[in-house]
Amino acid sequence: MKVLLLTGLGALFFAYYWDDNFDPGGLDYLVLNHIGGAPAGTRARSAQATRWLMQVNFLSYVQLTSRALPSLTDSKGSLVVVSSLLGRVPASFSTPYSAAKFALDGFFGSLRRELDVQDVNVAITMCVLGLRDRASAAEAVRGVTRVKAAPGPRAALAVIRGGATRAAGVFYPWRFHLLCLLRRWLPLPRAWFIRQELNVTAAAAA
Repeated sequence: MKVLLLTGLGALFFAYYWDDNFDPGGLDYLVLNHIGGAPAGTRARSAQATRWLMQVNFLSYVQLTSRALPSLTDSKGSLVVVSSLLGRVPASFSTPYSAAKFALDGFFGSLRRELDVQDVNVAITMCVLGLRDRASAAEAVRGVTRVKAAPGPRAALAVIRGGATRAAGVFYPWRFHLLCLLRRWLPLPRAWFIRQELNVTAAAAA
C-alpha cells in the first residue's frame, strides 16, 4: 500500500515540483492536510492575506489532486481532504481562512459527483475538524475564541478511520455534524451559539 501524506507548507512547494521529482504511480491514499494560517481579526481579511490563503489552503490541494487522480483511479484508491468547521459554517473574524475552506468543500463535493457519474471508483473523504491543541493554532486565536481545543491524536484517529472506511464525511468532534445540519434549518440559534464562543472586542482589535 502506498500512502502520501502532505502536511505543512512543504506541501505547497511539493505541488510545484511534483512533475519533475515524483512519480505518483501505485498510489492508494492521498491525504491532504496542509494549511497556511492567518491570525484571527479584522486585519487578516485583506486581499493579500486572502490570496495567500487561497493559494496554500485551496489551489495547492487542487494541483496535487490533479496530479494524483490518474494513479488513484488505477488503484481504486482514496483521497482524504482535511478541512475545517469554518468550511461549512461561517464564523466572525475568519474571512480568508473560511473562504478557502468553503472552496475546498465546493471543489471536492463537485469532484465526487463527477467521479460518480463516470463510474470512477475513487473515494473522497471530507474531514470537518475543529480547533486542535497545536501551539500554532492556539497562538492564532489567543484571546479571540473561548472554544476548547480538541486533542490532536483523537482528531488524527478520526481522519484515519474515515479514510480507511472510505467514508464520505468525518466530523470531529461529532457535535459538529449537528451544527452543520442546523446551519440552514435554525440560523438564529446557530448564530447565537457561535457568538458565545467569541471574544468580539479582542477579535475586532486584532
